[in-house]
Amino acid sequence: MSKLSNLFAAQDMTEGTPWKKIVAFAIPLLIGNIAQQLYNTADSVIVGKYVGDLALAAVGGCGPLINLLIVLFVGISTGAGIMVAQYFGARRKEDLSGAVGTCMVLTLIASLFMMVVGTAISEPMLRLVDTPAETFDMCLSYLRIYFLSIAGMGFYNILAGILRGMGDSISALKYLIVAALLNVALDLVFVANFGLGVQGVAIATAIAQIISACLSARKLFSMRDVMHLEKRHFKVNKTYAMQLVRLGLPSGLAQAVMSCSALVVQSLTNSFGATFVACNTIVMRVDGFVMMPNFSFGNAMTTYTGQNIGAGRVDRVEQGVKDGLKLIIGTATVIVLCIVLFGPILMGFFTNTQSLIDMSTKMMRIVAPGYIAFAITQSLSGVMRGAGDTTTPMWISFFTTIAVRVPMAYLFAYLSRSAEHPNGNPISVFASLLCSWVIGCVINIIAYRRGKWRTKAQTKRENA
Repeated sequence: MSKLSNLFAAQDMTEGTPWKKIVAFAIPLLIGNIAQQLYNTADSVIVGKYVGDLALAAVGGCGPLINLLIVLFVGISTGAGIMVAQYFGARRKEDLSGAVGTCMVLTLIASLFMMVVGTAISEPMLRLVDTPAETFDMCLSYLRIYFLSIAGMGFYNILAGILRGMGDSISALKYLIVAALLNVALDLVFVANFGLGVQGVAIATAIAQIISACLSARKLFSMRDVMHLEKRHFKVNKTYAMQLVRLGLPSGLAQAVMSCSALVVQSLTNSFGATFVACNTIVMRVDGFVMMPNFSFGNAMTTYTGQNIGAGRVDRVEQGVKDGLKLIIGTATVIVLCIVLFGPILMGFFTNTQSLIDMSTKMMRIVAPGYIAFAITQSLSGVMRGAGDTTTPMWISFFTTIAVRVPMAYLFAYLSRSAEHPNGNPISVFASLLCSWVIGCVINIIAYRRGKWRTKAQTKRENA
């Protein structure tokens, strides 16, 4: 029982066997990420089964625009996680409290900003990417409800990032599972019973996210043994804010560029028709689950590195990288085999249309090998971010997105035009994604070996 208790507890990652610490932190995080993915997946499954393929396409078609508009939260969350991990590792409670308070105030400001801006530009953005007419109204209603309630999503993700930075991946997991189950239940009530369609799933998601945010906030305020939040901490402290910007801005910019490219590619996807948009939605929902181990181990490596940098243990970081890569590559390989063998079963959860299942399976198998490459990318970029080098992963992301993904998607589409596919073969969308992942993996390996992150780590130790 004690071993199980240790697995699901806050982790001090500056001591003990590196791989055991990484696994103990990553497992609850993985379960939590899966629960997080249930939000969008439950929406897609329920509207696909109860409303139809067009509603499924509408929910999926909103994704790129949502991702573009939440870059502020991505930046705050990334910076907060790194700051908290380093202050926690250094046992600097007052700095930890001040950093958390600043992050919460900035999250409130960002939430209000996104509530106004996201609601206002939803319609013109949907027109800009040539959203199919048959799904346009559904997309618009989904987006407006989502952005009006965006504070719940923003606060949960930032507060969960803060908890994970302190090694507490279990609290965010518990609250997220509760919210995810509630989201599924409300989806069924609003869609299956009340017939609200995509509006129903948007309302359900909003309620669930608000609840998870409230639970995370309550936990944070109760952690008096780690930090003591007082009224004086809830202000925008210039020192912490600048550090947050330095650490979080590169990740936010990288997310913005990726989201912009996704919108450009979404325009290409829309040109292939509503059926392929639905196919893309299914593949991306499955992709969300497949990516969870990669993101979980990547985040674990960030926290592991951040805590050990704060404690001045760069030697433990290097051993942790070796252990982490073995874990993440092995996990990704198993997942790829499952995709190849059980693809049709996975796709069948989202739709009853056999042609759509077949198309989605084919596209999923195209990108499957790329998950191994992406696993390596997540692990190494997580180490660099945890050490304070957030700019290198940003520039790599810029390159693979702007110079590889988008041009290749349109080039492949152009070269594959035919009588059957006048706008090009839809495979172009996923072939370009595979290429960008593989090239990104190679560049990340080179960047890690060059060792700029070690220089950042040395600076952290000297300034401590």
